[in-house]
Amino acid sequence: MSIEPTHRGPAATDEAPGQPRLCRRALFGGAGAVAAAAVLSACGAEADQSGADGTSAAPTTPPEPGPDAAVVAAAADIPVGSGVLFADKRLVVTQPVAGDYRAFVALCTHSGCNITGVEADEIVCDCHGSRFRLDGTVSKGPARKPLKARPAAARGADIVVD
Repeated sequence: MSIEPTHRGPAATDEAPGQPRLCRRALFGGAGAVAAAAVLSACGAEADQSGADGTSAAPTTPPEPGPDAAVVAAAADIPVGSGVLFADKRLVVTQPVAGDYRAFVALCTHSGCNITGVEADEIVCDCHGSRFRLDGTVSKGPARKPLKARPAAARGADIVVD
């Protein structure tokens, strides 16, 4: 009685002579490389949104504040072409052009330091030297992302922010 072997050892393969064998380690290693490439390409999507100089692209205009928005300042207190830091409210309000009021959370997007002020036409973070334009976009790094915008508008003689 003859018993057929059920185990195929190294001598019993279907591979052509001289062809490399695909082992489990190579298969999983290749799958890992594909996964790493997918993760890295997803990370690169953020960089594609930046400007040519590596700074952030212009944010979209935030929606109008709701009916329960809080009054933060008199419109006359926000100079055209500049802005004001309200440190107690952790808020920066700017007026890049007449009648266009913008509000931002007064935390730098680089490492979360408090914004330290507004100098002429730039929002300043002295922590690491980041500067932002009056529309919240980065003008000088190390910050790469724009400031977080808050809905702001003039209502009568007041500036309201959600």
